[in-house]
Amino acid sequence: MTKTFSTAAAQETAVLVALIHKDQSSLQAKEYLEELAFLAETSGAKTLQTFTQKLEKPDIRTFIGKGKLEEITAFVKHHKVDMVIFDDDLSPSQVRNLENTLKCKILDRSLLILNIFSLRAKTAQAKAQVELAQYQYLLPRLTKMWTHLSKQKGGIGMKGPGETELETDRRIVRDKIALLRKKLDKIEKQSITQRKNRGKMVRVALVGYTNVGKSTIMRLLSKSNVFAENKLFATVDSTVRKVVINEIPFLLTDTVGFIRKLPHQLVECFKSTLDEIREADILVHVVDVSHEYFQDQLEIVNETLSEIKAGNKPTVLVFNKIDLMPQKPEPQNEDEIETEESEEHLLTLEKLKETYMSKQDDTTVFISAEKKQNIDELREAFFYKVQEKHFTIFPNYLKKAY
Repeated sequence: MTKTFSTAAAQETAVLVALIHKDQSSLQAKEYLEELAFLAETSGAKTLQTFTQKLEKPDIRTFIGKGKLEEITAFVKHHKVDMVIFDDDLSPSQVRNLENTLKCKILDRSLLILNIFSLRAKTAQAKAQVELAQYQYLLPRLTKMWTHLSKQKGGIGMKGPGETELETDRRIVRDKIALLRKKLDKIEKQSITQRKNRGKMVRVALVGYTNVGKSTIMRLLSKSNVFAENKLFATVDSTVRKVVINEIPFLLTDTVGFIRKLPHQLVECFKSTLDEIREADILVHVVDVSHEYFQDQLEIVNETLSEIKAGNKPTVLVFNKIDLMPQKPEPQNEDEIETEESEEHLLTLEKLKETYMSKQDDTTVFISAEKKQNIDELREAFFYKVQEKHFTIFPNYLKKAY
């Protein structure tokens, strides 16, 4: 009998760690760890366990306290865990000390997000942006993270821009950063020219937290094969499509999703993507209304938009995934059963429109892009916003059409 051997790489395993402190409650830590687990899953890792610890502030040497470190070390050794991922950024000395103790790969949230971006980037611009962000992240950690750049190691967090020993030299890495900046400056000039060549059409940008359904809406409205997936940062590159509703054309842009604790290196490097948002005439803020903490996500996006000076633009607020809204409680007695019989278990569209959510913006729409629910109302909302802006650009168009 001939033996067969699988060449597929085994799925890496991970342990997640977060702190509970004065600025982060236990509830927040739980929420952040759930998101961190989703990030790990998007990178291809399986989470075996999560650990939290209450501390006034992170330990300067190992981020967590001695007792908790011993507990994690025992778990990692017993289960032969591949990596430990921390929900906050670690200093170079903390990484070194943790590696020496835990004897496995150490990642923080920023490195994990950078890894996902490196896997998702498709265009030359996005690849250069991610590579620049990686070098900027690695530069202060270079001497402490040689194992992360070694050819002998692979997997999550290891897909770095450098592969040879020569690139551990700080001067060479700085030269790489300078070259990448020049390359991005050249690409940015081309992007500016492309944006100018789009004419005076109204520009609409889809914005929102990561994995809220922006790409699905883009695909639905533009009828194009835009990539969409139920993973964080499925879209890294900006995608622009021409859309026509009721004979009025406009440009619709799908942008990279926001996330809490987004590495500042990425915010700096993805300047062109942010420019698409800053230069848009109208924003469509998409929210996953089925998410337990959707209100927090909405606020994070609004804060980020304010930071990049795009918070005062005309906005359509789209609450997506209404088909996944939680069900109403089961009736407790016969009288309740009688009154509930004619009602749907899921919150109806009419009832959603009566909630506080419908009053958060001038134009608010509740939809399910995946199930194509209430899409006509979404198109109508787009049309009226775009029409208003379109007629300010082409006042003569109004006379011809009407």
